[in-house]
Amino acid sequence: MARQLRFTGTDSKVDGCPALHTDESTGEIIVQGTPVTDPEDLAQLQHFGPGDAAVAVPRELLVNWGPKEAERVPELVDRDTFRRLFETFKHTAWRLETRRGYASDRQDPDFQAFLATGSAPCDPDEPWFVIIKAQTDAGKAVGRVRVADNPPTTEQLFLLDYARHNAAVGEDIRYLWREDADRAALPAEDFWIFDSRLVALLRFDDDDNLLNIELITEPAEVVRYCVLRDTAMHHAVPRDEFAAQVAPTEQRV
Repeated sequence: MARQLRFTGTDSKVDGCPALHTDESTGEIIVQGTPVTDPEDLAQLQHFGPGDAAVAVPRELLVNWGPKEAERVPELVDRDTFRRLFETFKHTAWRLETRRGYASDRQDPDFQAFLATGSAPCDPDEPWFVIIKAQTDAGKAVGRVRVADNPPTTEQLFLLDYARHNAAVGEDIRYLWREDADRAALPAEDFWIFDSRLVALLRFDDDDNLLNIELITEPAEVVRYCVLRDTAMHHAVPRDEFAAQVAPTEQRV
């Protein structure tokens, strides 16, 4: 069975080698580098077995990208702590959304109105809109990329319509077809990045309910999520452009 490898990082400025990958199932670290093949070099290695391979990598690769603890202990926070991050970030807040739907949306009266009329209303005095408008009015950036199925689910069509309300308070909402996200190797993860220094990883159950929120501050991990953000932004298109790609028959619920 093939390993499930996640790119961890590289110090290379040119071709991406040497690099580290992590086996998601076992936690093992896969080191990619220049093979050591000279018999005199190999003869100096201790405990070197007949099936082993040796590679040479810069020390900085392991210092910068190697795990800092044998077993990572997640830092979980409650929802109130998470919400305060939107009031305290300094310059940018950005999210990747990858799910086919969210239980919280299906419980929203605005979603029921969308099912009935095809258009989602909103209350501009909702706390979210008030906070985000205050932040964007202050010159801060708030945005997200949403991954959508083809054809979009009903929940995704609801959010596509609702995004005009987000845009009205200054959010930059962009979209990416799932097949394009897969080709770009984006993970099926939902997360927020605050000021390119803190990641809030959102975990959901099979019924799309939010299970927990993990804060990540380890520099190598934060950089990895920032790379994912840059990849998503490169491939995504603005909400209005994406809406034009969705066939009118798919927009009717």
